[in-house]
Amino acid sequence: MDSPNVRYFDPAWEEATDALLCADVCVYGGTSAGVAAAVSAARRGKSVVLLHPGLHIGGMSSSGLGLTDFGMKEVIGGISREFYRRVGAHYGWDDEWRFEPHVAERVFTDLVDEARVPVYLGQFLRCADMESQRITEITMRGGLRVRARMFIDVTYEGDLMAKAGVRYFVGREGNSTYDETLNGFQVSKHHQFDSTVDPYVVEGDPSSGLAPWVNPEGGLTGKGDHRVQAYCFRMCMTQEPENRVPFPKPEQYDPLQYLLIPRWLRGTEDDVFAKFDRIQGNKTDTNNRGAVSTDFIGANEAWPEANYEARERIFQEHVAYQQGLHWFMANDPCVPDEIREQYAAWGLAKDEFTDTHNWPHQLYVREGRRMVSDYVVTEHDCMGRRRCDDPVGLGSYQMDSHNCQRFAHEGHVLNEGDVEVALDAPYPISYRSIVPRRGECENLAVPVAASASHIAYGSLRMEPVFMILAESAAVAASLAIDAGCAVQSVPYTRLEKALLVAEQVLRV
Repeated sequence: MDSPNVRYFDPAWEEATDALLCADVCVYGGTSAGVAAAVSAARRGKSVVLLHPGLHIGGMSSSGLGLTDFGMKEVIGGISREFYRRVGAHYGWDDEWRFEPHVAERVFTDLVDEARVPVYLGQFLRCADMESQRITEITMRGGLRVRARMFIDVTYEGDLMAKAGVRYFVGREGNSTYDETLNGFQVSKHHQFDSTVDPYVVEGDPSSGLAPWVNPEGGLTGKGDHRVQAYCFRMCMTQEPENRVPFPKPEQYDPLQYLLIPRWLRGTEDDVFAKFDRIQGNKTDTNNRGAVSTDFIGANEAWPEANYEARERIFQEHVAYQQGLHWFMANDPCVPDEIREQYAAWGLAKDEFTDTHNWPHQLYVREGRRMVSDYVVTEHDCMGRRRCDDPVGLGSYQMDSHNCQRFAHEGHVLNEGDVEVALDAPYPISYRSIVPRRGECENLAVPVAASASHIAYGSLRMEPVFMILAESAAVAASLAIDAGCAVQSVPYTRLEKALLVAEQVLRV
């Protein structure tokens, strides 16, 4: 079977136009945060346009991430909490945190429709015009132009932020940068090879070369580099015979990509099915688990800074890898019979992602660019050793970084980069971490590619938090419009009052 008809970028989506749109607020990115920002601004009486480079809104929340990483539910307020309540209402009860992708997309669509927010799909950013530290106009590759008084970048990659010349960082800072202990190069027991696995194409033969995506050497603990957390697709799968589609074998299938799996399975005690997490509809949100799984470790390093054509290539490489992984596990005789037979009983959910052959449309970009602003959230915030005085939301999920690379060490292979550290309590997230530093762009907010160190972003990057920060950004943008001031100059006392009226949770 051919690869699913799923794409990140297609020039055919870029409808040629010379239209000019004008609005109070322009939201770039149709992620869950994009919906929250657009709806919030519209509810405050502002004219809004929402531009999205894809064809489906909702980001990861409508693309397979149905098992919500919520941390502490009581700190989730505002439109973020409203989303989960509406999802729950669909199923006939209160909040729902384990939901089907199509239900999430329907809720997001209802939210923007009710707020009368016009949504423009297939809009890929070409440039941002700047004047006196303000974005005056952005232009899409198809020719659409948008002028607005305020802009909110809610892409996972921080694309508008970059076009506006705002300072940012890609990769892992060294521990010394912010006096941290969990940043940079890290080897841990999490999602690790729990037995000795040979790293070479031919076991025991270094002359055969290293297996794909295995680097020849590691690094020094705590040293910074350009690597980011691995990406994957969050799969919606089922065992229901009438709704199950067998795993397709991609045209680009390469069994060499899965060389380490049978070696690992020979000695592991890990359960490869442990992250087939159940959601509504007798389906799963299937996530990465163990030493070799759905995370395509190392294959995403170019993504954050890549152009759209290059991202499409990386996207398709991830599709082929993960398709091939599922096909391998369900069909290859190298997989132990018990595991292979159990895996083959699973398949894609026929009633999800119906326009992309049941394959999720959004790659899980766990980390892209990260803004460097006047306040950088670090592990000290997450661990309660530092507290900001201008919170616009709370984080509560553990510091959770997925592996960033594989490397050979003394004749065996190791994964590197996974850090999982629980938090004792929720922590406040500074308003200054979602707007550029003073002296940079005065009419832009960046609540997703926010100002945080790599390890702190591992906690902040959860979908409920993105929606929380995006709503706060929209409230701040509205106040800045009303006052005729820069986003950096919005008085926090006024912002705090408005956020509390919007039922945001700022303190516990």
